[in-house]
Amino acid sequence: MKKLVYTSLFIFLFLSSKISAQYQPKNISKEDLKKAHQWVDKTYQSLSQDERLGQLFIVALYTNKGENEISNVRNIVTNDKIGGLILMQDDAAREINLVNEFQQKSKIPLMIGMDAEWGLFQRIATAHKFPWAMTLGAIQDKKLIEQMSAKIAEDCHRMGINWDFAPVVDVNTNPNNPIIGNRSFGSEVNNVISSALSYSNGLQDNNILAAIKHFPGHGDTNTDSHLDLPVVSHNLERLNTIELAPFKALMNKGIGGVMVAHLYVPALESGKGIPASVSKNIITGLLKEKLGYKGLIITDALNMGAVANKYNPGELDAMAFKAGNDIMLFSQGVANGKKLIQKAIDNGEISQSRVEESVKKILLTKYFLGLDKYTPRNPENINSDINNDSHKVLVQNLYSNALTLIKDNKKLLPLKGKQVYYVPLEEAPYQTFANQLGSGVIIKKAGEINTIPANSTVIVGFHKDNSTAYKPYKISEPSKKVLADLTKNQNIILNVFGSAYALKDIDISKISTVLVSYENNDDSMTATANALKGKTKIWGRLPVLVNDKLKAGMGIDLNPSTAK
Repeated sequence: MKKLVYTSLFIFLFLSSKISAQYQPKNISKEDLKKAHQWVDKTYQSLSQDERLGQLFIVALYTNKGENEISNVRNIVTNDKIGGLILMQDDAAREINLVNEFQQKSKIPLMIGMDAEWGLFQRIATAHKFPWAMTLGAIQDKKLIEQMSAKIAEDCHRMGINWDFAPVVDVNTNPNNPIIGNRSFGSEVNNVISSALSYSNGLQDNNILAAIKHFPGHGDTNTDSHLDLPVVSHNLERLNTIELAPFKALMNKGIGGVMVAHLYVPALESGKGIPASVSKNIITGLLKEKLGYKGLIITDALNMGAVANKYNPGELDAMAFKAGNDIMLFSQGVANGKKLIQKAIDNGEISQSRVEESVKKILLTKYFLGLDKYTPRNPENINSDINNDSHKVLVQNLYSNALTLIKDNKKLLPLKGKQVYYVPLEEAPYQTFANQLGSGVIIKKAGEINTIPANSTVIVGFHKDNSTAYKPYKISEPSKKVLADLTKNQNIILNVFGSAYALKDIDISKISTVLVSYENNDDSMTATANALKGKTKIWGRLPVLVNDKLKAGMGIDLNPSTAK
């Protein structure tokens, strides 16, 4: 009897509150809200059970894997009536044409997602690259992050994308983290929260859905979940103060999605080796019931080794839905997944009201994103639209604001009226930086440092390969030796074009000036050269704890030079 009362109460609360997607446009009127719910109810009633179940799945669309791959997705869209696509590599115009085609074929418009943490460039090589989250974490004016994500939202609209699976709100407390690292805003909870909120607002105020990830927190792992199942073995107190803290702080801020990670967290899940992404304790018990999150809950990609090596396609999708996810991302077995979910409904393991809850959340979000009516996109000029001067100006301003001056004991900056030498080290290109510094700077290779006159001002550039976010940041022994040799009789400006973690085992005690630029690309190098010449203010702060001496929050301000 008691159970019946609770069930009735739940149904009453569910119907009366019309549990809505967490995201809704700001300042929406009661009348528009009523219209939205009417559209959702009418649409839900018009769907067959098969079509309702289809809404729960998002599959990957690659355009660089040949026609068979595309035909396979075409068949899934048509036959399985799925809810959405995640766009992968690589050709923007081709993707637009296919999205237009698939949207036309779908009774309910598809939700189109993309991992675009640092903009469309994360998947489309012709797009302009925005800074990684770690770089953004160094920026003090968080409104700049909002400007950036507003621009990403503009690019998403141009492509017909509705959902950017970002930002990452993992607190990166492990310098050896192989998969988060540069994708995190840093090691400090409050900085992660304020940076992520700005990023999310920039998207959602421009009608692109955000998703905070990877719940319940992927920041202290040393395993890549694309390959195997990472374990987060902290106790509840630590999880609450670090890993879970950003999620808890952001959940009532209207953010539309939470993405659940493939992590094993024993303190939150007693079942041995059960990933968070299929854990009812973590998703339903913690995320939905205890934390009260009402937005869309989506799995991390179901093709990742952490789960794909352990469970069969379809079986994995059904487990994820039973655990409380609304959407199974990157499903490898839609048809089988639907069958197994229906079987669980028939057996009484899943209630039909649970399907209704998830599907109505999905439909309501689609309505709010304007997907009740789809407008085809034009593929013409797409590459110049997503990569032009408006991107470059914004991005260089972001890098400029991130620059972090750790020390400048001998006041070597700005570079005014003195002969400067420049020694580029490590494996990545440096020519843009050299060009921007100007012809007055003399470049010396590592083997030529003995030809530099004593007591000169020497810039040492650690140029790390940033072609992906996952490249190693460690500095080679030969580069360390060159730096140590130069410190004996020169005035050194050490410039790190890479992660701040590169300084972890570098002795900077005898170095006058240390500047962190965070990344090595044309925009960051141009921004750095301008700052060194005194054209822009330097005022970034370290976003991570590097070692005992280099703590998060460190950095000094250097105002632009007024001298011409």
